[in-house]
Amino acid sequence: MSAHPWPPRTDDDYRRAAADGLDAAARAAFARVRLLVLDCDGVLTDGRLYYGAQGEACKSFDARDGLGLVLARAGGLLLALLTGRDSPAAARRAADLRFHAVKLGRFDKQRALREILDELGVDPADTLYVGDDLIDVPALAVVGAPVAVPGAPADVRARCLYVTAAPGGAGAVREVCERVLGLQGRFGPALAKVADRAWLPAGESRRTEDA
Repeated sequence: MSAHPWPPRTDDDYRRAAADGLDAAARAAFARVRLLVLDCDGVLTDGRLYYGAQGEACKSFDARDGLGLVLARAGGLLLALLTGRDSPAAARRAADLRFHAVKLGRFDKQRALREILDELGVDPADTLYVGDDLIDVPALAVVGAPVAVPGAPADVRARCLYVTAAPGGAGAVREVCERVLGLQGRFGPALAKVADRAWLPAGESRRTEDA
């Protein structure tokens, strides 16, 4: 037997860790999630914008969040990006991580979210949305698992089942992925899958197999 088993913990261990600190409503909502819908600025990034010499907007993404999303996809979850900015950087990040749906430049977030649900065939009750600002409120009102980052305004946080401990752009998305996968008993199997390079972000692997 290997001295260092992989995955390093049991499904029950991951399930207990994922449930820690969640109330019954959040646990129930997370346990049925099939689709993760993420805002970009303030969720996948820290919300700051960096402008290059030619005026192009640049963004900084967290590699830990990236691995969390790879694990989510390996665990069978669907991924979608919904952002108010029409951002090439956001589009590239979503493409690298093989998101299943992308909506850019959409301030009508509830309508855009419903388009995503229709395209992917997912019920709102089986959807988790992570937002960080007031423009996200209409979309948060639709889903079964509304989530905010700690930097979100109080009006946003009050409408959510869960507020992440980690900030946007620095582990919040990873935290959500681990909670959902752990509660569903999928975290260990997802870890086992990502040992295969086919599950890496597209920019880090020459293989093109999709989930």
